[in-house]
Amino acid sequence: MMEFELTEEQIAVQQAAREFTQQELLPGVIERDRDMKHPTDQVKKMGEMGFLGMMVDPQYGGGGMDTLSYVLAMEEISKVDSSCSVIMSVNNSLVCWGLETYGTEAQKQKYLPLLASGEWIGSFCLSEPEAGSDATSQRTTAIDMGDHYLLNGTKNWITNGGKSSLHLVIAQTYPEKGHRGINVLLVETAWNGVVIGAKEDKLGIRASDTHTIMYNDVKVPKENRIGEDGFGFKFAMKVLSGGRIGIAAQALGIAAGAYELAVKYAKEREAFGKPISQHQAVAFKLADMATEIEAARLLVYRAAWMKDQGMDYTSAAAMAKLFASEVAMKHTVEAIQVHGGYGYVKEYHVERLMRDAKITQIYEGTSEMQRIVISRNILSGQLYEPLWKIENV
Repeated sequence: MMEFELTEEQIAVQQAAREFTQQELLPGVIERDRDMKHPTDQVKKMGEMGFLGMMVDPQYGGGGMDTLSYVLAMEEISKVDSSCSVIMSVNNSLVCWGLETYGTEAQKQKYLPLLASGEWIGSFCLSEPEAGSDATSQRTTAIDMGDHYLLNGTKNWITNGGKSSLHLVIAQTYPEKGHRGINVLLVETAWNGVVIGAKEDKLGIRASDTHTIMYNDVKVPKENRIGEDGFGFKFAMKVLSGGRIGIAAQALGIAAGAYELAVKYAKEREAFGKPISQHQAVAFKLADMATEIEAARLLVYRAAWMKDQGMDYTSAAAMAKLFASEVAMKHTVEAIQVHGGYGYVKEYHVERLMRDAKITQIYEGTSEMQRIVISRNILSGQLYEPLWKIENV
């Protein structure tokens, strides 16, 4: 059965992430958000700390940690700086994990040490102007030219788009085959024909780079295709399923960060002769926040544990992301309410956490798409197994 007690190693990771967040990320976080300033120095330090390749095998320069350790670190970092945690999530969950799981040995040796150390940052390039939730409608093309592919198309809303050195690009090679004709290619940003568009001005996670990227007759060597010919769509779905655990951990961290700020403020702020935490209206808000955040935490940790056990975690990841993102949105709003007028100004952080929370309901699969994934699995007979019925293999 799943153990509810963390190991000494996992506790050490959690503590290291907490200390790093307070010392390195909290200073200047409001200004970076306001100015849309990329946290370049902070990301470099995240690489030095091992946060950008946590699950990568040590032979490729990574930490060799389990998914739960990664989730613990994501949660702590997201409590303070979601822009940094989304950079971390994409690099770990989508780029490094996808490459290590499905790439060739030559691909892994060439790229993983750079990515795991933070010397390079990766981007996952799936979304297009007309292909977001419908990932099968790829307009970006990778035409087979014999020894290379000729890549053309546009990708939208690409996290790390302006700072990444390596793109995992999902593109259509055989339109007549539909989703079975899609490939995934490793594309270096420095290659001719890769054009980085303007940075998006976003509601939240404003310090992270989000760009449109254009590919104009980019020559991609055949050896830079991941997996068999036509494997791209399956690759994207597998990688996104794991990525949802990372975003669920981000949502959990945002909610927990807002809750911790609300508790602290409620104990300090007085009204009618006593701390507002002693007024039932506020105390009950805190109780509801704590209960739902803990429920989200169990779902997130469970999904991570199932992934570590080699189990099918598709539904568990979708449930974790769906619930944690809804909790993040709901309780960042409540944290503002607890703060009253102070919650509406940037100095107290909670308004930023509310803005950051919204994206967790959208990227790596909207809440509506998570409900589709969960309901399909239920209706196809892949019933949700309660935690106490799952045993180690």
